[in-house]
Amino acid sequence: MLETIAWTGSAVRLLDQTRLPAETVYVEIGDERQMWDAIKRLVVRGAPAIGVAAAFGLYLGVRDGGRENDGVAAFFRRLDEVGDYLKSSRPTAVNLAWAVDRVTRVANDARDRKLALAQIKQRMLDEAIAMLEEDRAVCRAIGEHGLSLLQNLAKAGEVFPVLTHCNAGSLATVAYGTALAPIYVGAEQGMRFHVYADETRPLLQGSRITAYELRENGIPVTVLCDNMAATVMQQGKIQAVIVGTDRVAANGDVANKIGTLSVAILARHFGIPFYVAAPISSIDLSLPSGRQIPIEQRDPSEVTRGLGRVTAPEGVEVYNPAFDVTPNELVTAIITEKGVVVPPYIVGLRTIVRGV
Repeated sequence: MLETIAWTGSAVRLLDQTRLPAETVYVEIGDERQMWDAIKRLVVRGAPAIGVAAAFGLYLGVRDGGRENDGVAAFFRRLDEVGDYLKSSRPTAVNLAWAVDRVTRVANDARDRKLALAQIKQRMLDEAIAMLEEDRAVCRAIGEHGLSLLQNLAKAGEVFPVLTHCNAGSLATVAYGTALAPIYVGAEQGMRFHVYADETRPLLQGSRITAYELRENGIPVTVLCDNMAATVMQQGKIQAVIVGTDRVAANGDVANKIGTLSVAILARHFGIPFYVAAPISSIDLSLPSGRQIPIEQRDPSEVTRGLGRVTAPEGVEVYNPAFDVTPNELVTAIITEKGVVVPPYIVGLRTIVRGV
């Protein structure tokens, strides 16, 4: 699989997803401002991947500061500043704040243990590196649990057709992905798939990124304009829908790339199961419902000047939310690394997150 994010020993290497599919280019990130920009501009994207990226960004932001004679208090003030700064890059994906807070807790714990600043920084870096490997294992587990659902729907020997929206594959994580993880794990075991990928306007993450990675990994894929999903469902070409998510509320409402709600409504109309793949880190039990999920508003030029061409009249008003919220009643199941959650979600999600 293509490598989305890696630690070189001195910097973070990211696959620049803004340049796909025309070019496969890697960039190196050496400080928190570069990381903020990379997250904001979608050089790195996908909730799990930006969480790991932000963890490294926090370390990079304090790596060269906080000499012993500056004082520990000054170092931790800087740590809080960098953390708040990184969190401001993209507000909807809860993984970003979760990752920053996790590394911050490691630093605070090291301070409580009276460790030197150099040791505190090393603990932070070690935690970010550990998150790389954890994400790989988490996505693999999501793939195994999701595959069990698809196998129950599949007919022996036949190609299983799946529709997905946006990109929740290996390029949205460290490896395997979330929504595409069952596809990759199933392919390893000999199950055959055909993925229908919505192009996902206005930034075309489906046609630029999902189709690119599936082709690179040998999975048959067909790109659809977003307004074609209803037709292929009506024609019986889709047996399941799987999407990722940037945040799941306590009641099972899910925020995902704009257009996901439309796909969920269509799936319900045509009697097609609608699955959401989500690592535990994307589940936010502090929010009662999707109404409290902050929705990122993006630059109008993404709509009016798509891919560098004028695509709307000059001066026209634009509404460009990056995400929408799909209500829990449209979600057949939520697939996590700890297992599959089914309604009632308010009970199931709390149980799988907290174990109670």
